[in-house]
Amino acid sequence: MAHPIIIIGAGLAGWTVAREFRKLDATTPVTVVTADRGDFYAKPSLSNAFAQGRAPAQLVSTPADKMAATLGVTLLAQTRVMAINVAARSLSTSQGELDYSQLVLATGANAIRIPLEGDADDQVMSINSLDDFSAFHARLTNLRSLEKESTDKQVFIMGAGLIGCEFANDLAVSNYKVSVADPSNGPMSTLLPAQASQHLREALGALGVTWHFGSTVTAVKHAVRKDDAEAPKLEISLSSGQTVTADIVLSAIGLRANTALAQAAGLTCERGIVVDATLQTSAAHIFALGDSAQYADGQWASGVALTGGRNLPYVMPIMNAAKALAATLTGTPSPVVFPLMPVAIKTPALPIVVAAPGPGTPGEWQSSEPGVWQFMSEASRPIGFVLTGKNTSRRAEQAKLISA
Repeated sequence: MAHPIIIIGAGLAGWTVAREFRKLDATTPVTVVTADRGDFYAKPSLSNAFAQGRAPAQLVSTPADKMAATLGVTLLAQTRVMAINVAARSLSTSQGELDYSQLVLATGANAIRIPLEGDADDQVMSINSLDDFSAFHARLTNLRSLEKESTDKQVFIMGAGLIGCEFANDLAVSNYKVSVADPSNGPMSTLLPAQASQHLREALGALGVTWHFGSTVTAVKHAVRKDDAEAPKLEISLSSGQTVTADIVLSAIGLRANTALAQAAGLTCERGIVVDATLQTSAAHIFALGDSAQYADGQWASGVALTGGRNLPYVMPIMNAAKALAATLTGTPSPVVFPLMPVAIKTPALPIVVAAPGPGTPGEWQSSEPGVWQFMSEASRPIGFVLTGKNTSRRAEQAKLISA
């Protein structure tokens, strides 16, 4: 019997590869290995679940066993992969040795954590999975039960990037008092033009969000005795010299590709697992995609080359990469081509759609009218856009201008 295709990771990337592959090949054995339960859920839904009143269990769209049965794959849940033997084409796992014909690394990314002083640094939470969200949800639920409903429930967020802003909006409209610290001068400053960032700052501020820009967290400590009858408060020290008290501290300072397994196997890794246009790594028969991958080669649908090594998070890049990889795994090498991929940011206080150029792309943001910005290249050609408010409905119009 032929060895199976093995997919490591049961997030959106792993399950989507399995689904796309099954559309092309119904018989080749496929095994999905994951350290968690393997339930299928939309990770972006984690940052707006509170406003929607959705508990963690309600975020699961398809249980793991049903996913496996529907796709006709073998699922090894709560199974850890300790090593990849490239020469032998095998894996060492917590359930024993596994041989593969082809291997797909969909290992995702890990939340970045920075060292902090204080006796409560271990109380800082990050949300990068449904399990993380479940722990955060339980902490907030417990907080409500310990404190009177009229008491301000305070959440301090480290990071004013996309995820930090989405959680700030979600928690603020869910009756939490939210504070956010970031070393930049505005929310999502690396993604948005300055004026759009300022508008977002004002919109979230109107919900009661307190900003601490130009400042980072240096220490987190317990503000009261751990055995106090009330919910324990945390004292947050900022580089500005300010001290803020909160019930919960949430770190949202970014993600880093999970390359540990690939690096240990000798695969080429930089900011992610380096792959070529067909998503093959530096080793034959091993591929990678999703948050763990760094796309060193490839092309945008507009004809612009993808060069210099890019990490492409978000849903649309994963969907396009998975479809191309499925064809490659069936024996038809298919370079991935990325279309224009606008991202809808879940900040209802100021709806935003972004189609941003890559970091360091020469050019500048220009505003053609209120709520509409275009990123103009050095050749005075629009290669990106930002839409806010009611203008978010114009994404097709803006995309057409870029593709022209």
